[in-house]
Amino acid sequence: MARSLFVLGGRFPRGAAPWALRSAPAPAIPLGMSLTDIQTRLSDAARKAGRDPADVTLVAVSKVQPDDRVQAVLDAGQRIFGENRVQEAEGRWTDRRAAMPELELHLIGPLQTNKLNKAMELFDVIQSVDRPKLARKIADAVQTAGRSPRLFVQVNTGEEPQKAGIAPADLDAFLAECRGPMGLTVEGLMCIPPVDEAPALHFALLRKLAERNGLTGLSMGMSSDFETAVEFGATHVRVGSAIFGERAYD
Repeated sequence: MARSLFVLGGRFPRGAAPWALRSAPAPAIPLGMSLTDIQTRLSDAARKAGRDPADVTLVAVSKVQPDDRVQAVLDAGQRIFGENRVQEAEGRWTDRRAAMPELELHLIGPLQTNKLNKAMELFDVIQSVDRPKLARKIADAVQTAGRSPRLFVQVNTGEEPQKAGIAPADLDAFLAECRGPMGLTVEGLMCIPPVDEAPALHFALLRKLAERNGLTGLSMGMSSDFETAVEFGATHVRVGSAIFGERAYD
């Protein structure tokens, strides 16, 4: 039997409404224009939803992007970036951070515990707190360092076995443990919807989970669906290829 997702009192079976699942790819335009275009679309989406555009943070996802593209986006004025890997981010941003203290770096990919200390030094925000072991290690590191990055818990809204994240049914207990015995301050939730389901349903679910737990941060929405995410209350959108162009993986 196909798994169904319950959101806002409705049922949406896997595979239904395929026309709603994916947006057309962003047109190929120069980098500076791409950033301006995304900023304009983000502001328009916020106003359409009756929100202040200043309440939505654009995180430019620079993972696996050539350095010249990253520099072009920096030159166009972007200062908030997301990376998937600690080692890649260290090579790209260490010197730039020394020269540009206003930079804000978000870790949006999985974090291995053996890279935690370096991640704590490098990143302002860790959006991928995805398991109890990692949360406990972060709590220990915070006690040692006397400071903490801002933290988002990654929720596996699609309950996909291949994806990291806390299952929705386990989230309340996990947050209680983080806030209680671990002493962590959690700012919000993050999700990556399944590619074959309408993202709006997952955005609505994440918002519901955040509201139930008194959280205000919602990191959701990527290049193909960030405007929908803004409609559902995203405070952070993670946009990569629509700004930088398609990634070239080795």
